This record gives sequence, C-alpha cells and structure tokens, in this order.
Amino acid sequence: MVNLEDQLKNPVWYSLKETHKKLAVVSDGVQFYHHEVCPFGAFFDETKTAEVSSEYVKKSDSFFFVSENQTPIIDKNNVVLDRKIDGCQMVLNQLSDVEITEDIVLLDESYIEEIYNLVWLVMPGYYKKRTFEMGNYYGIIKDDKLVAIAGQRMQTDLFIEVSAVVTHPNYTRKGFAKQLIAHNTKEILKVNKQPILHTNKGNLAIPLYQKLGYELTRDMNWWLFHKI
Repeated sequence: MVNLEDQLKNPVWYSLKETHKKLAVVSDGVQFYHHEVCPFGAFFDETKTAEVSSEYVKKSDSFFFVSENQTPIIDKNNVVLDRKIDGCQMVLNQLSDVEITEDIVLLDESYIEEIYNLVWLVMPGYYKKRTFEMGNYYGIIKDDKLVAIAGQRMQTDLFIEVSAVVTHPNYTRKGFAKQLIAHNTKEILKVNKQPILHTNKGNLAIPLYQKLGYELTRDMNWWLFHKI
C-alpha cells in the first residue's frame, strides 16, 4: 500500500485508484474523474497527457490537471491552456478547539440542487451536480434555506479532503465556515483518516485554516485547459 506522504503528492491519482475507483476514466497512464462528476485529471508521466486529454475533452469542455510540480503536455490542435492556478495543500496537524453553536446537518440527496446553486453563487466554474457523489456534505440551514456548506472531495483509504466551503453572501461573518470545517474535520478523524484541503496561494481564508490547525505542506497546482 502506498503511504500517506506519497498519496498526498498526487491526491487525484490515488483517490481514483482507491475510494473513487468507480468514478475513474483510465487510459494509458492518465486518470480522470468521470466528466459529470469532477473535471480533475492526474498523471505521473507527462508524455502521456496529450493524447488522453484530447479524447477526454470531447466530453468535457474544460478540465484540470492537478500536479505538485510536473507540467502536463497537451495537443495544441485540440486543447488550449486557460490558466495555471498556483495552489497549495494544507494538512491537519492538530484540530483547534472550536465551539459548535450551530445545528450542522448531514445533507442528503434532496439538497443536491441547493448545494449546486450555492456553490455556483459563491465559487462558480467547477462544481457539478454529481460532485455530491464524492463524499459527505454538511450544511447550516437558516430561514428555511441552505446558507453554508463544507463538503468532502478527493479521498483514499488514508485521507479525505475538505472542500466546497462556501457561505451565502447574506450570511457571512457569523462563524459558519469555521464551525463547518471543524465539524467536517472531526468526522474525518472519526474514520481514522487524515484531513487535508487545497486552496489558492494567497487565499484570505488561509489564516482561518491555520487557526483551525491546518499547516501548509506543499504546492499543488491546477492547470486549467479547455477544448478549442
């Protein structure tokens, strides 16, 4: 079994090898999530990425290759680089003591539309309705509507990623994100897995993650491509 440190160097790859194997599209040394679930791909050998990505883009208008330090190769006749997002990985060291004052709900399939709409309101561009299949989602409900969530995305037998941490603009500055991240982290620890998360370098939320006990560990870059 691949150890945790090696898995964290290529989290998309190992998620698709283990927990999310049923969601994988595999071809010649490159792995993608099913295009209806999540637009992420991973590789070890960048010389394999051009041909496979040219096929994948026939079903998905855009996609990401996620890599710590490798640069994917593409066929410029079929695919073009939109932008490279300089990201970073954070790993929980020790969870800080956070008072949970809100009623946090494990969201079932009846919330799929609300989750989708809330994510696209706050962070448009990547979340798909079937992303819900990747892990548990927790939410806070106010005024009979879902106003804040924190979900789980990439995961293996050793780690689970906290993701889709969003709050409706009318309900910010109430500590909802902090409580949701803490609750989600505790749920991950209950199943004896390592909580991690990914974000953009310079994200204003990084100090919050650090206060909760997460530490910056490595770069994790997101190469966004779209078809021509």
